[in-house]
Formats: sequence, structure tokens, C-alpha cells
Amino acid sequence: MSLKIVVLAKQVPDTRCVGKDAMNADGTINRAALPAIFNPEDLNALEQALRLKDTHPGSTVTILTMGPGRAAEIIREGLYRGADNGYLLTDRAFAGADTLATSYALATAIRKIGEYDLIIGGRQAIDGDTAQVGPQVAEKLGLPQVTYVEEIEEVTDNTIRVKRHIDGGVETVEAPLPIVLTVNGSAAPCRPRNAKLVMKYKRALGGQEKAALTKDGASLPYADQYEKHPYLNITEWSVADVNGDTKQCGLSGSPTKVKKIENIIFQAKESKTLTGSDADVENLIVELLANHTIG
Repeated sequence: MSLKIVVLAKQVPDTRCVGKDAMNADGTINRAALPAIFNPEDLNALEQALRLKDTHPGSTVTILTMGPGRAAEIIREGLYRGADNGYLLTDRAFAGADTLATSYALATAIRKIGEYDLIIGGRQAIDGDTAQVGPQVAEKLGLPQVTYVEEIEEVTDNTIRVKRHIDGGVETVEAPLPIVLTVNGSAAPCRPRNAKLVMKYKRALGGQEKAALTKDGASLPYADQYEKHPYLNITEWSVADVNGDTKQCGLSGSPTKVKKIENIIFQAKESKTLTGSDADVENLIVELLANHTIG
């Protein structure tokens, strides 16, 4: 059987590069100071999708992401690894979305895509760590969901069997199709780029990227290639393209409100060195309970 798989992916700031310039004065992330990367757990999800494609001839893998024009890089990265196509949700109306507004936008786009058997995404993004978007997409689409997936064991005409990590062990779950899965970072890592696919898709561009290259009257490099090879044109969708309600998108559709953000930078002299003694462990637990870090 062939499968139609949608992979939810996100471009995120690389939190490994956080420095003194990582935050703006208003407490927001200074994205210009941090390199943008493919969200790590979404790469784990992509690998699960590609494995299904390998074992089910005729299957297709579609990347769906939301962000500014530069987020088309996420789709290219997916194409380099074996995805078949991708869609970029990009519109000023999507900006400032919390998980509720993000899941609404993704769900409307999935409805526009139409045919799907599996929707797979990472457990959470490293810039928010909420683990809410995947489950919310499932709810909005009225689909069953399995979270914390480690491995997809088998897919039949109507069901899927997966292993998921739970506290204290591993659980095997069987569920009906279509379904939404979220994948842990402890699942199999994503395969590297394929050299032939890099050569095939290296000039794939979205509309906003093309506009940036042609501003001030410049001609689009390799313009003839985009007419000869339609697969080099990355599809971009606005709110109107997916028949979305602007009131449910972006800031206007986001009930989450950040009241205060503090930047806390620890100095080396503030660190504590603990031994493995029972006394040190007990004192640490007492301290963490006292300041409500745990408990």
C-alpha cells in the first residue's frame, strides 16, 4: 500500500548558540543573532516518514511549515533528504502565533492538502518546548493521536502500530488511520542529505525568496529553470489561500499573553559543586522544594 504522509516541521533559533545578544530589550528572541535550524525532533519525525516511504512504494512525503519566506529552507532540507514536496504558510497575519493559532493554521492547510494517511511531527520545538501543536492539530482535524513515538513498527490498510516511550518503559499502541503522531528526539536520527537530491533541489525557491533576488529590477538567476522544472517552485500559501479566518491566526488568534520576561545570567561564582554524598543530595532536594523548583 502507498501512503500520503504530511510532516509538520518548524524553523527555530539554534539554542546551542545562545549568548548575551540572544534576547532583545523587550524580552523577545533576537532571531537575527541566532542561526535558524530545522527543529531537531521534527528531523526525527521526518526520518520515520522517509522509512515508511522506503518500505511502501508509491508513498509521498510532504513537508508543511509556517514562517517567513526564509523558512523555505526547511522545505529544501526535507527535499534533500527524500521528501517529495512542501508547502510554506507565510503571511503577516500568521505572525506572533501561539500554539493555538499555529495549530489552527496548520490544520487549515492540511485540509487544503486534502489527502493524507499520516501526519507526523516532532514532540516539541526547542524554542517553545510546549509539545502542544501536534495534539492540537489532531483535535482540530478530529483525528486520533499517539504521542512520544519512538518507532513505527507496521502500517496496514487501516491501522498503524507504534512503540512509544512512557514513564518507566515502552508501550506498543495500535490505532486507526488516518492519525497524528508526534515523535521523540530519542527516535532514530534523520538520514543525511542525499548528494543527488541536493543537486536536484539546490535552486528550489519560494516566492518571497525570488522577490528578494529580483528587487531593484534584477533578473532572477536561472529563471528558465523554474519554467522547465516546476518542482523547483516551492508553494507558498497565505491565510486566504487556505481559507483561514484571520481572527484565529497570529496575535489575534493567540490567547497566550506574556506578561513579563526576565533575563537571568548566572555568573561562574554563583555555581555550586556537589558531591554524590547523601547529605549533599538531601540538601539540594530541600533547597529545590523550598524555592518551588520541584514539588
